[in-house]
Amino acid sequence: MELISIFVLVVVGLVVVLVASGVKVVPQGMEWTVERFGRYTRTMEPGLHFITPMVERVGARMNVMEEVLDVPSQEIITRDNAMVKVDGVVFYQVLDAAKAAYEVRQLELAILNLTMTNIRTVMGGMDLDELLSQRDKINAQLMAVVDDATTPWGVKVTRIEIKDIAPPRDLVDSMARQMKAERDKRAAVLEAEGLRQAAVLRAEGEKQAVILAAEGRREAAYRDAEAREREAEAEAKATAMVSEAIARGSVHAVNYFVAQRYVQALENIASAPNQKLVLMPLEAAGVIGALGGVAELAKEAMAKGGR
Repeated sequence: MELISIFVLVVVGLVVVLVASGVKVVPQGMEWTVERFGRYTRTMEPGLHFITPMVERVGARMNVMEEVLDVPSQEIITRDNAMVKVDGVVFYQVLDAAKAAYEVRQLELAILNLTMTNIRTVMGGMDLDELLSQRDKINAQLMAVVDDATTPWGVKVTRIEIKDIAPPRDLVDSMARQMKAERDKRAAVLEAEGLRQAAVLRAEGEKQAVILAAEGRREAAYRDAEAREREAEAEAKATAMVSEAIARGSVHAVNYFVAQRYVQALENIASAPNQKLVLMPLEAAGVIGALGGVAELAKEAMAKGGR
């Protein structure tokens, strides 16, 4: 009985071990391949699965999450014979676990070598200026080539980024001098353009000033001519009135004319700028008589106007 009990316990234990070995739990983000007698049969996705003990086994455990792979620095000779050091990163994702497990050996090493080779191919066919200014174009070309090459492996290359492009020190110094010379040239051009614009504006302002001054002088001359014309008309009218009075035999008109000239002469003498003392005889009676003639002439004019 004891032997039978021991045998039963051993059988039960083996059954439990076999059942336990056939229960598999695949974590999230992973896919496991199942092999039957060494041959791939199916892929287990995340969750609880059962396999046949002693017949089936788990083959490869593949990570199907997006992964990043560093591309080490390497030296590249550009089309214009410039030596630069380049490094980068590759983002990829396993889409088919079976292909990634059985179509290529050492998947990460294969992707890394493929990326480094294509970096040398793509960037070696470009000039240094293109390398420094067209990183987006380089990234797009690299991703297209590498993704096409890794498609048979069940891998999707989502992104390739060039991290750093390091030219030699002497080349960097030459580029700095060239950039400085270009900036100095642009500054000189802008300064000359500013001076030319300022000269043009200054000449335009002087031209407008001359035009306005000429217009002012023309307007002043026109006004002076008009004033002289009015003054001449008034003088002509006054002379005509005096002449008519003289023709009628009025002595008062002659007195008015003489008194006007007399008073004007005295005014000019009094307003002279010199500081000399002028002594001259002055006949007050003559001046009063002339003023009396003016009064008589005004009365006659007023009487004629009344009539």
